[in-house]
Amino acid sequence: MIATHEVVRRLHPRPPPEERDRVAMAVGKAIDSALSEFGHQIRAGRRPTQAAIGRHAAVLLDEALEEQAVALAPAELAATRQEIEEVVRVYRGSEIAGLARPRSRVILIGEAVGVYAQPDYWDGRARFYEMKSFRADPIPPDVQLQLRLFQLAFPALEAVLFCIDRHARPVVASRRAIPAPTPEAATATLRDVYRIGQELGAEKVREYVEGPFVAYPAPA
Repeated sequence: MIATHEVVRRLHPRPPPEERDRVAMAVGKAIDSALSEFGHQIRAGRRPTQAAIGRHAAVLLDEALEEQAVALAPAELAATRQEIEEVVRVYRGSEIAGLARPRSRVILIGEAVGVYAQPDYWDGRARFYEMKSFRADPIPPDVQLQLRLFQLAFPALEAVLFCIDRHARPVVASRRAIPAPTPEAATATLRDVYRIGQELGAEKVREYVEGPFVAYPAPA
């Protein structure tokens, strides 16, 4: 068994993070946490004020920066808190507001390799969404691979890349429907995943792995 992020990291490795990378990681985590909390509030029928969202976002950012052992100058910290608050504001007016995250699925290849796959949101019927807090245009190779794996795990759903660009002024959202992979592209991805899973995957007994499963034959 192996997770989607492990496959992506293996095929698209990144150099050790520098300080600016750790700041970006902290901001990304704070945004993910803020949207997760606000989505929960929406599903519970509550509508927190923008001021409350701002206060909560500030706490989340402080925690994420501390976790990454980085600090921002006061002016940059204030600007970053405002960015996160604006991302949440755009999110609350978007089509993904309040959507839940789907249950993780397992891409099962040849009954030998399994990959956990779980996109950010879904509507439970027709599509799933992967969200980025930057403008992913053109789509980076690692994001393309991530989306491809989610498409293999949710083959009956439309895939949508949903971006809320925190660097834009004003912060804006964009959506992009991702075409289903061709059979050749799907096979190529499954072949890569099969190889990586055999090399790096943790051994687990099938009966103890929680599904649902989406099965594919072992690639030739």
